[in-house]
Amino acid sequence: MARKLDLRTGRPVWMAYRAPAVPVSTLHRDLRCDVVVIGMGISGAMIAEALTRRGHDVVAIDRRGPMRGSTPATTALVQFEIDQPLTKLSGMVGKEKAVAAWRRSRLAVMNLGARIETLGIECRLAMRPSLYLAGNVLDPAGLREEAAARRDAGISAEYLSRAQLKEGFGLARDGAILSEGNLALDPRKLTAGLLNLARKRKARLYAPVEATAIAHSGDEVAISTRDGPVIRAGHAVLATGYELMDPVRARTHSIISTWAIATRPQKQAIWPRASFIWEASDPYLYMRATDDGRIICGGEDEDFQDEEHRDALILEKTAAIMRKLAALMPGIDPSPEYIWSGSFGATPTGLPIIGTLPRKPRIHAVMGYGGNGITFSQLASEMIATTLDGREDADANLFAMPS
Repeated sequence: MARKLDLRTGRPVWMAYRAPAVPVSTLHRDLRCDVVVIGMGISGAMIAEALTRRGHDVVAIDRRGPMRGSTPATTALVQFEIDQPLTKLSGMVGKEKAVAAWRRSRLAVMNLGARIETLGIECRLAMRPSLYLAGNVLDPAGLREEAAARRDAGISAEYLSRAQLKEGFGLARDGAILSEGNLALDPRKLTAGLLNLARKRKARLYAPVEATAIAHSGDEVAISTRDGPVIRAGHAVLATGYELMDPVRARTHSIISTWAIATRPQKQAIWPRASFIWEASDPYLYMRATDDGRIICGGEDEDFQDEEHRDALILEKTAAIMRKLAALMPGIDPSPEYIWSGSFGATPTGLPIIGTLPRKPRIHAVMGYGGNGITFSQLASEMIATTLDGREDADANLFAMPS
């Protein structure tokens, strides 16, 4: 029933850091629960934690196991800045909706940071500014307009001229937008922490378990599994990331291939404030630093999902990323210790699609993340928890599943 993908190849940098174990059980018999969450990556973990916090009886399943899909492949730049600039998004969905989406994304990052601190999850959480560099999507004039649009929406943004960018950050680019309040973290540690908290609240985690069919009726959903047991629940949440399940229409969701590297630790080479750096370009380069001084850099995205073709390009793409990184920051050693490629979902607007399926109000799906996967996972956990509490999220229509 799932469209199976080889979600990543190589060894992501997060494998260098130990994450807590997440105990799982073998599914031997039929079960009943309030909510079944399909997927135990970062999306499923956030949803399971949010629902158990509200007292729901949760079962979570995954055909691989916790954190074995695309979660380790993320570069974990947890930004509120949506891939689609506010000025561009306004032309696609209208100014009112674009502003609301950007504000909600900003709120999601703030909520996630507070949530991690309140729960006491150790995931190397740190607040970071970001630099959005002039490129082929927005030139300096476009960046000035973008910064003004964000300020008009109540979102702080400072335009830096070429001279200011060079003086403050040592970067030789024509201009940039400086934003505050994004998050750096270790995605595996966060995912494990959330799943283990859900377990402490009596969530039941089973893997490997592959869902093969979902039957929807007026009062329940029934999840058939490959090995035979059936899980009956009041609601099902499809948190399978970029492996869309058959009930979800794929016409508004595409799969993109991406590549990334991580260098050896070189703390002396890290730029001021360890800012996130990304480009107003298509495709764009993006980078961040880890707390031990590695530089994670990725990009060169292409709009295809053929895993063999993606993996065949890994050496070529790695060389291109190294060249771009060295050109932007001549003082660093761009040689990679970790190289990986992966697949991620994208939508035309850069916005996620979150909500109940048309004519199937007991099935909830989360899809279409672009470069904001972790931010949108937080947003999804908020919206789905509100729906299952019997209320309507104020922004539900912004991200609703197309009918």
